[in-house]
Amino acid sequence: MSIGTSGQPEPVSAVQSRLPTVVHLVADPAPLGLAAFAMTTFALSVGNANIWGAGANAALALALVYGGTVQLFAGMWEFVRKNTFGALAFSSFGAFWIAYYVLGKFVVPGVAAADVPATVGVFLLGWTIFTAYMTVASFRVSGAVVAVFVLLTITFVLLTIGAFQSQANVTKAGGWVGIATALAAWYASFAGVLNETFKKTVLPTLPLAPPAR
Repeated sequence: MSIGTSGQPEPVSAVQSRLPTVVHLVADPAPLGLAAFAMTTFALSVGNANIWGAGANAALALALVYGGTVQLFAGMWEFVRKNTFGALAFSSFGAFWIAYYVLGKFVVPGVAAADVPATVGVFLLGWTIFTAYMTVASFRVSGAVVAVFVLLTITFVLLTIGAFQSQANVTKAGGWVGIATALAAWYASFAGVLNETFKKTVLPTLPLAPPAR
């Protein structure tokens, strides 16, 4: 309730009717960002899991164009929509994939073999830390996003350990969890585009309550 010009309380509905309507100037970029992340993660993970080792080559190409550039664009559009979590997540992981391309294409080939584990390990460790604290924030987004970030954190932990210790089996385990991460991201992307297109909840994403203000 609020007090109107007559001095009498106004109903909440009357107050809400005067509030400005939020108009998004761009479509929801989250399904695009999630799809780009999912496909690139899947290609790398089937290589790490040694299902199709050559899949890592596909990941390198996807990392520059789809997982990297397109996901970076999705992050920029999230800034326009004033979605801090989406902007940070998509922009950062877009940059991750571009950095992965640079690392695999230009940096690692010029590093001494003995130094490669530390080079890759430090790279992955930084992303493990970032993903871990983004996982905490994801608990205010949706259950689908939480699943993606929890699985991704586990993936990064395993890949980091595998890189530092040159343990192929640990890296392989990271590859399998990475496949699960890609599937979770694809589900979130599919649900997002399906629900938006049909203008109703077709696939649940289990949205979580926003933080109290």
